[in-house]
Amino acid sequence: MKYVFSIILSVFCLGAAAADLFITPDSSLADAVRRAREMRRKGEAAAVTIHLAAGTYSLYEPLRLRPEDSGLRIVGESGAVVSGGMPVGGWRKEGRLLVADVPDFNGRPVDFRQLWVGGRKAVRARSVADFEQMPRIRGNDKRQRVLWVPRSAVEKVLKAPYAEMVLHQMWCVSMLRIKSIAVSGDSAAVTFHNPEAAIQFSHPWPSPMTPDTGHPSPFYITNAKELIDQPGEWYHDIRQHKLYYMPRDGETEQLTKASKSKAPGQQPQTVVPVLETLVELVGTAEHPVRNISIEGVTFSHSTWMRPSLQGHVPLQAGMFLTEAYKLRPQIDRPNNHKLDNQGWLGRAAAAVTVRYAENIAFSGCNFEHLGGSGLDYVSNCRGGDVSGCTFADIAMNGFVCGSFSPEGLETHRPYQPTDFREVCSGQTVDDCLFHDVTNEDWGCVAIAAGYVSGITISHNTIHDVSYTGISLGWGWNRDLVCMRDNRVTANLIYDYAKHMYDCAGIYTLGNQPGTIVDENVVRDIAKPSYVHDPNHWFYLYTDEGSSNITIRDNWTPEEKFLQNANGPGNQWQNNGPQVGDAVRQKAGRRK
Repeated sequence: MKYVFSIILSVFCLGAAAADLFITPDSSLADAVRRAREMRRKGEAAAVTIHLAAGTYSLYEPLRLRPEDSGLRIVGESGAVVSGGMPVGGWRKEGRLLVADVPDFNGRPVDFRQLWVGGRKAVRARSVADFEQMPRIRGNDKRQRVLWVPRSAVEKVLKAPYAEMVLHQMWCVSMLRIKSIAVSGDSAAVTFHNPEAAIQFSHPWPSPMTPDTGHPSPFYITNAKELIDQPGEWYHDIRQHKLYYMPRDGETEQLTKASKSKAPGQQPQTVVPVLETLVELVGTAEHPVRNISIEGVTFSHSTWMRPSLQGHVPLQAGMFLTEAYKLRPQIDRPNNHKLDNQGWLGRAAAAVTVRYAENIAFSGCNFEHLGGSGLDYVSNCRGGDVSGCTFADIAMNGFVCGSFSPEGLETHRPYQPTDFREVCSGQTVDDCLFHDVTNEDWGCVAIAAGYVSGITISHNTIHDVSYTGISLGWGWNRDLVCMRDNRVTANLIYDYAKHMYDCAGIYTLGNQPGTIVDENVVRDIAKPSYVHDPNHWFYLYTDEGSSNITIRDNWTPEEKFLQNANGPGNQWQNNGPQVGDAVRQKAGRRK
């Protein structure tokens, strides 16, 4: 069906009480938002709902919702997609591969880290098809900033200009841009570009495991044309603006015969992401954006380009280090154990971000095919319900909320802002589904809540994640901070830790008076062979500084829990296989 540009206005009730704008995919979503803003400003309507017809609304920059848009409601029909993607067509055969020219976007060449073909994520060419076959490092020379690896692991990419190493490190993976490879016998010395090389070899946690530990760190190489050897793999030659792809069964004819143009509203056959963020809701502390509801909309096709430009060396939950080093001597911290390292953090882009806002709600939305995180309440947010949403095929965290230490605050220092409005408080994540999230940055989690207050995480189903299911809290110290009165209840978590250990279904950090973790079900942890410590996994895990938290009535197949360097006031009550069937029956999404 071909959509005709139209905006239909309907006014209901008395006077200008409510109005509805109906738009189609060849309309401008930004123009509709501005139209609604002006209707309210002029007194033509007190409240406006924008209805999105089915189809793809492609963006050339993030849609921005501001305090002037407060009270807006956006409702999508089934199949309404807000996309940061660009179609690629014109495929032609070149031996076993298909090749397409990558067009400019908005007047500039583009680079990207993800590709979707026929709605299915393709694999950025890598050196192993089966992660169980990843090679292991042979040495970690911090002084020379060199990783020693088997020669056979890097022979194919000796001349590749933009190859990367993805290095498994305890509870994180680093993404390191390869600078040079020097072969010596059956080994090779690999160096990396800065800034990631400086951070990688100076930060102590998490660190790569060397052969003397008995569990040397595995790794794989990616982003080289020479590595394309499996159907579904791809490589983008940014110098030549060409995309190479090895088709899966049945795709060759589909792609080579596909029309270069699609009817408006139809999903392109091949999509590359060109935006990092699709929607931004942002006000100020004095003038927050308020009371916006987004319903039934799918947010798709984003990327996050920092790893291609500066590498990616995270500390935990995908929060990347901007500076880090070991301390000698260690710092004495009253009320805490000595501190042996320093670190300052940054935060990955998300498809939808919320800052300086009140009561921003998402219901029945899908966050899928995303190269950063999904939905992020970054800071200065009060209230806001996320309900009935699905988070799937996401490279990093699914849902993120609260500060993970401001960029100028060393991450182990307690965060207690003078202005409590900075703290995200009163959010609810309820009845949502998370699966196949964290599928690129394995150290990310389904739900990441940092310095938050009064958050409720309830009745969510979480499965097929690379690390922890729900992470609550931050700081690695027991000092009283801004966290309190959080609730994690009636969630179902299974098939977690598919790639990383030192994890749990539910994990906490820091002092959180009044926080309750109860009536959750955690089961069926994955068993990857290459983790750094095959016994260091848990169903429930209260980590450093966790204090004044009640953990009760959670069902797990056995009492495999960890309380590591906890503070006072924690209460563990009736957790394990003896918990009643009623808890098991009601955990997870509501039927």
